[in-house]
Amino acid sequence: MTGNTTMQAWQWTGTGRPLTLATVPVPVPGPDEVLLRVRAAGMCHSDVGELDEPSWAANIHKNPVTLGHEIAGEVVAVGTDVNADPETAGVVVGGRYGVHPLGVTVPGYGRDGGYAPFHVAPAADLVPLPDGLGYELGALGTDAGMTSHQAVAEVAGVRAGHRVGIIGLGGLGQIGARIAVLLGAEVHAADPSPSARRLGEEVGATSVVADASDLAGLGLDAVIDFAGFTSTAQAAVSAIRVGGVVVMVGMGAHTSELVTADVIHQKAVIRGSSGGTKKDIEAVYAYLNDGQISPQVQRLTFEQVDRGIDRLRRGDVTGRLVVTL
Repeated sequence: MTGNTTMQAWQWTGTGRPLTLATVPVPVPGPDEVLLRVRAAGMCHSDVGELDEPSWAANIHKNPVTLGHEIAGEVVAVGTDVNADPETAGVVVGGRYGVHPLGVTVPGYGRDGGYAPFHVAPAADLVPLPDGLGYELGALGTDAGMTSHQAVAEVAGVRAGHRVGIIGLGGLGQIGARIAVLLGAEVHAADPSPSARRLGEEVGATSVVADASDLAGLGLDAVIDFAGFTSTAQAAVSAIRVGGVVVMVGMGAHTSELVTADVIHQKAVIRGSSGGTKKDIEAVYAYLNDGQISPQVQRLTFEQVDRGIDRLRRGDVTGRLVVTL
């Protein structure tokens, strides 16, 4: 076990209230759960949504709740029933895992998340880290990686020979663009940030532009919008071929408007994509472990979590913020 009875945790206490650093008990795993010593926790813009947007409160089932849903760590205690279940029998103390963020319950929403030294997770939600993969990449692979892989490989159905647009080259978009390249697609990306555009070139995009509207007329098979603004949604429709697919992932704006005639004449197929499966995480872990995906990571200490939230609010992040513990 841990030897500690209390710990500090960064918690949500209500919409419009600041993130709070609280002293809480070290959790105890239930029969089918494990206790993880958190080694890394990725920071996601949805944390800002939870704190600032009233509509997010409907998805939060605990108050206060420790935020942080991108989690990787080391098992330090195992529930009594874990090894009796064939699915989780291999989970042992000392094992290294990422946590599927959309499993039995959702960390940071339905149960306490990873902005704390220790985290309780259902054993069924664990995804083993390959031996060569560090905790930081293991953490971001659970959501940024999973969500990007699901959107590109499964929902958009990107395959070799496809011509694909990626709008937004942030924490998810940079991974999504690279996955599309690895799948054999010709990738055209857009992001207003010069540093993000350089990142797009580094991951193998054929072209990278500052404004998503500059993708118009390219006749792309699919466009994945990781930004999620009215302007980017419309740009995606304008960039596809007739019958092409637009996948909406980003939620930069609560609502978007599209030109009806463009949707109709392009015979646009518009799909939403959220989250993914353990298989998506496993696929991304393989890419990360082989070095085929090398996302840009900016590291923070546990004491800097609130500063990370402020940076996400300002849009002052290239790549993915990861808290190391």
